[in-house]
Amino acid sequence: MTATSGSAQKIADEYVRAWLDGDIKKALSFIADDVVCEAPNGRFEGLDRYREFLEPFASSIISSKVIGVLGDDTHAASVYTTEVPFAKDFRGMEYLTVKDGKITHVISVFDLSPMIQAGGNPQH
Repeated sequence: MTATSGSAQKIADEYVRAWLDGDIKKALSFIADDVVCEAPNGRFEGLDRYREFLEPFASSIISSKVIGVLGDDTHAASVYTTEVPFAKDFRGMEYLTVKDGKITHVISVFDLSPMIQAGGNPQH
């Protein structure tokens, strides 16, 4: 990625801000029906499975901040930090592929250890 703005970057920015703000409906409007998500806690295929992955975490966010979103017309990367019940500075990153205006592939990167130590269910 050499560009700092583009259609994927704009979609990624709106998407990450929506779910960080708890607006799951808006966030999912950017997701393709056949999305594939690869995350530390599993692989999730399809919009319904992705919702099951995203919604429990997004609904637990106390506060959040987007650190940055970079991208071009087909790919974008977002970096964020959240405060959640099990961690005050829980950081994550997503690498998104966008096709025809929808996010089709998500690589989500985060550390499961704070969630496990707090007794959370990392399978969500």
